[in-house]
Amino acid sequence: MPPDSLANWNGTPAEKKDLLDVARHSIFAGARGLEYAPPASCDPRLREPWGAFVTLRQRRRLRGCMGQLPSRSALIEVVAHCAKSAALEDPRFEALRPEETSQVAIEISVLSPLEKITLQQIEIGRHGLLVRRAHLRGVLLPQVATEFRWDATKFLEETCHKAGLDRQAWREADTEIQAFSVTVFREEEWAAKL
Repeated sequence: MPPDSLANWNGTPAEKKDLLDVARHSIFAGARGLEYAPPASCDPRLREPWGAFVTLRQRRRLRGCMGQLPSRSALIEVVAHCAKSAALEDPRFEALRPEETSQVAIEISVLSPLEKITLQQIEIGRHGLLVRRAHLRGVLLPQVATEFRWDATKFLEETCHKAGLDRQAWREADTEIQAFSVTVFREEEWAAKL
């Protein structure tokens, strides 16, 4: 399937709000050393398998980001897990303290299935990238390339770097390059509607 046919998750406003609530509860519980399980009685569509990343910002600055590629896991479970991981396990940051949980803004990116892509097919702002060679892999969301104003080549180089590979590794035959698109939604979008 060509990259322009990547199938996005088209959640309803209620489903997006439910996922943001799950992420918030998971962060709150995790920062307090408590276990949290998403509600079993959620919309059946939230039990479908999708990948997702949860990004946390504090005063508009990155405070944590963790994700999971598409698998057999239910979207609602992926969001709960990634939210807790972003708050507590992102190696770039100290674990979120309980008193900070109300200060972070949540952004969720639901990933489409992965598809092979070439340099010429990459659309900045639309495609996220996965670069993989053997046991090394790096993933960058579409928002990253847009934020830093990278072109497709720079985006590939930075994804290779994130994987722990040489920046030119994407040019080599044994390096796998795949793309995905995302459906992004944020808490502040809901606050503006209230």
